[in-house]
Amino acid sequence: MNMTYGNPEKRQHIVDTAYRLFKRDGFHATGIDRIIAEAEVAKMTMYRHFPSKDGLIVEVLDWRARRFDRQLDELAGQDATPGDKIITIFDWYGRWVRRPDFHGCLFAHALAEFGDPRHPIFQAVAAQKNGLRLRMRQLLQEVMPTEQAESLASALLMLIEGATLLARMGQASAIGDARKAALSLLAEAAASS
Repeated sequence: MNMTYGNPEKRQHIVDTAYRLFKRDGFHATGIDRIIAEAEVAKMTMYRHFPSKDGLIVEVLDWRARRFDRQLDELAGQDATPGDKIITIFDWYGRWVRRPDFHGCLFAHALAEFGDPRHPIFQAVAAQKNGLRLRMRQLLQEVMPTEQAESLASALLMLIEGATLLARMGQASAIGDARKAALSLLAEAAASS
């Protein structure tokens, strides 16, 4: 966390508040004044911690990515095959999309609102998505050649992203369908290795 000013708890409270508003209402639709009011902080406190809204958005995305990585690290610590560890990622998504506060993928929303690849928000999204792909590729490299692992990790990421979008559209079974497809792809890859 980039600690540039004051109280770390106050800074995290602003991030938590912004996260809740951004995931529910979107980035452009959520103004700084609303975040200040909801977080119950002074305008000066907000701007000392976050001189720009873009900086706050990047911090929220980075915080969410770190939280997601910690959750997956806990799952990955289990004694299981690489394929089983990948399926636990799909299971994590299955639990997530069924939560009452599920509003779709915050990173996909950010990408839709900030599409310029040079923009720091776009780059934060790309880092998170590439991180998940890399995590799956590293698992798969334990049991298959790097090129095959890279291709399969990309396909698995596409399944996750597509299923998450469909779940946001009300098709909760999409993650289960993606999980079945992932099992088939993993079995096919194992048979050909």
